[in-house]
Amino acid sequence: MDANLKIAVQAAVHGGDEIMKIYQLEDLGVEYKEDDSPLTLADKKCNDVIISYLENTEFPIISEEIKNLEFSERKDWETCWIVDPLDGTKEFVKRNGEFTVNIALVKNGKPLLGVIYVPVTKELYFADVSKKTTLKSVLSEHKVDLDNLADLSKEIKPASSNKKLVRVVGSRSHMSEATQNFVETLKNDFDQVEIVSKGSSLKFCLVAEGRADVYPRYAPTMEWDTAAGQAICEAVGLRVISNETNKPLLYNKENLLNPWFLVSK
Repeated sequence: MDANLKIAVQAAVHGGDEIMKIYQLEDLGVEYKEDDSPLTLADKKCNDVIISYLENTEFPIISEEIKNLEFSERKDWETCWIVDPLDGTKEFVKRNGEFTVNIALVKNGKPLLGVIYVPVTKELYFADVSKKTTLKSVLSEHKVDLDNLADLSKEIKPASSNKKLVRVVGSRSHMSEATQNFVETLKNDFDQVEIVSKGSSLKFCLVAEGRADVYPRYAPTMEWDTAAGQAICEAVGLRVISNETNKPLLYNKENLLNPWFLVSK
């Protein structure tokens, strides 16, 4: 494994352990940001753990839970980490288990490495885009044996094309009009369209491991919501394409808000 990928895996798993310590408490320590999105003690604890690992590397960090530098200072970063210590905070507060730890390394705006860890199920996804490999492991505890991790993991692949059925990642009850329109267009090409619902960056994982076929995201996301998921998808041959440019999403942009995008073959 790449040395930086090892560091990211350790950081994600250790951060997930901190999240679960808070998850088991009656009081999750919920606060609300200026945009009314929730922030919990777990976000903060996990972020502290991840930063403690990544700050020992040579690369700067963009994280949801730290004050990020202005673009005038970031624009010359060739390589940087992009971190979401707790993606799916609303799912965390609902206690439905569908939240993740996301860590990605990007170079010249493109994902190189990605790690997604699911603390409740101990599922670990990790990808090296240059090697075109995404592996998945289910840990027995919130610890990782890096020497044997690859041998204890399985390679994941997207599903084969099927003209009879297409599975779309989306909300069963709150799909945007743009998403509904996209689903309607699919009905012209497939006999059956099935909606698969999941929280956080697990949406990317569903497509990458063949449990869904396409993920249209016609709603706001930030770079830390998508960088790790994009690495995992691109490593298995999927594309994460911007609706604005018709090219892959890029990172460390002046505006850290993503355009709408589509994950597909």
